[in-house]
Formats: sequence, structure tokens, C-alpha cells
Amino acid sequence: MAQTDQIIAEKPSEQADLTASRCKELSIALAQFPRVSLGHFPTPLEPMDRLSAALGGPRLWVKRDDCTGLSSGGNKTRKLEYLMADAMAHGADTIITQGATQSNHARQTAAAAAKCGMACHILLEDRTGSNDPNYIMNGNVLLDRLHGATVSKRPGGADMNAEMEQLAEQLRAKGVKPYIIPGGGSNAIGALGYVNAARELAEQATGIGLKIDALVHATGSSGTQAGLVAGLAAIQSDIHLLGIGVRAPQEKQEAMVYDLAVKTAAHIGTGVEIARDLVRANCGYVGGGYGVPTDGMIAATKMLAQTEGLLFDPVYSGKGLDGLINLVKTGYFDGMENVVFLHTGGSAALFGYADSFELPGYTT
Repeated sequence: MAQTDQIIAEKPSEQADLTASRCKELSIALAQFPRVSLGHFPTPLEPMDRLSAALGGPRLWVKRDDCTGLSSGGNKTRKLEYLMADAMAHGADTIITQGATQSNHARQTAAAAAKCGMACHILLEDRTGSNDPNYIMNGNVLLDRLHGATVSKRPGGADMNAEMEQLAEQLRAKGVKPYIIPGGGSNAIGALGYVNAARELAEQATGIGLKIDALVHATGSSGTQAGLVAGLAAIQSDIHLLGIGVRAPQEKQEAMVYDLAVKTAAHIGTGVEIARDLVRANCGYVGGGYGVPTDGMIAATKMLAQTEGLLFDPVYSGKGLDGLINLVKTGYFDGMENVVFLHTGGSAALFGYADSFELPGYTT
């Protein structure tokens, strides 16, 4: 069962035909929105059979959105295809965005701006208080600067939206035309990227005869999960979607996701209503806070590196994996056969957290 092609259905089912029809309708609805090509799609859908064997639960799969191609890949590329197109439509020549110090979103936004010939200003909020030189200058921060973005710091707890607007006003006074992208690219425009990803995943699964029982991913600024909620609802999928929180408490996280999912569905204009019970977030793996390493994250990241040869990041996907692994062990997915983990990328951040992994040195 290690080979993907061994689960190919002999012939399309009636349900598969219905899914394909709904995906086509959603694709037509999305075509009304401007989009610039930045990534490599569809991203691979691969089995993780060594991990599945080690855990003894359902068959685990990974949706490789670390392979989107833009500046080492990641989930923000999907959002930026719509956000950058909107910026162009508004005549912008400069992008402003914000994130935490080791922000994957900031890195991909800097790359997108470079590819689209725009200037980029990144505001980084110090959410951890770390003074580790690797954390504050290496990893994503190094890549931000390599892509030509200007990078400035703000203290933890700063009103980052107000900080971006203040910078935008200063730039406008100089004749610049800035476009503000919210943290994580998480608004109704950016979330379109993951509405489209829901369609893409459904089509991939149908193409190989795979019935996905659950889809698990790390959830933070809410745009990825909101897009998936809206997209799965649009195609009437019964996939059990679960976000593993990396920042906010459950009630707050689910409220943010639901609010944005409703706005995203309204933005698409298909008339799809979002049921509140479609939004699920398990926020028991945050640990000491956003961007703060946990023992579970470290163990999960090492496990995937050493069983599947995959690199995950310490802030988002690593904590998401910790949640996935623990939930498999505790029976959350009992009765399910196929569970997909969405790899949102971010391995560049590992270089900002090297000391957390306490890896052995050279052997003699």
C-alpha cells in the first residue's frame, strides 16, 4: 500500500462525478477574481507510510504546500497570488505587511513583491523577546533582506495594523502608492487562495480514488483555515477539517476563523452559508506562546525529518504535527482511514531555532 497508484479507483463513481462538477463550478466562481501566477500548482499529495506505521493509526498523507516554489515555498503563496493581483489592480508600487520576527508570510511577501517589481516594507513584531542572533537575523529574516525588503522591528503587543497605516501615510506623502497586506495575508481576498486549495485537493483525491476523512493543519492568523472552510463548504465536502492552533485560545481562534470564512464565502458570491460547527480548532499545543518552542514540536519535527525526510517549521507546522501525532495516539481519528496533513512550509525558520533542537555535533 506504499504506492499511491495502488489506490486508484477502477472507474469514477457517481460521487466522484458530483465532486468534479462542484469543483468546476467553484473554479468558475473564482475566475472572476484577478490572480497573478506566483506558485507551482497543484502541489503534491503524498502518503507518509513510515509515519503511519510508527503511529499505528489511519493512513497519513501530506499535502505539500511547502512546494509552492516562491522563496522556498509555503502556504502564503496561494494567498499572495490574489493579494498581489489586487495590489496591481489598485496601481500600487509598494507593499507593506507585518508579522512576527520569523514570519513565513513576510518572507514570501518580500519574494512576491520582488517578482512583481514592487518595493516591500516589512514590520516585524517581537513576540518572543528572544535576543538570539540566529532568531533575530537568520532564517526568514535573512531571506526578507535578501529579497530586497526593508525590515523594521516593533515591540511585542504593538498595534501592528496602526503601525502599517502610519507607514503607509508617510509613504503616500512622498508620492508612493502603498498597498497594505494584513498579517498572514488573512482577509477575504487572501483566503481565496485556500478556497482554491480545497478544490485542488478534492480533485487530486478524486483523481486517485482517495476518500479523505480528515484534513489537519496549523492555524494562526486564520486565513488558511477560513479559506478551506469556505472552499469545502462550496463543494459540499464531508472532509473533517481541524486546525491546530499556534497562537490564540480556542474560542478566540474559532471566532476569527468563522468570521473570515463567512466574509470569504460572501466575497465569492456563491450563496454558500457557513455553519459554525464546521470551524474546529484544537489549541492545546501552543505551549508558552506564539513562536515559543515546545517539547512536542521538537519531537514531532525530528520524527518527520527522520521518518519521512520532511522538514517542518518550529512555529506553525511543527506544532500542527505535534497535535496530529498526539491525536492519532489518543484515538481522535479512530474509524477514519485517510488523514491528510497540510504542510504550510516554513522550514527556513529552523535556522532561527537551531539551539532548541540540541542536535549532536560531528562524530570522529
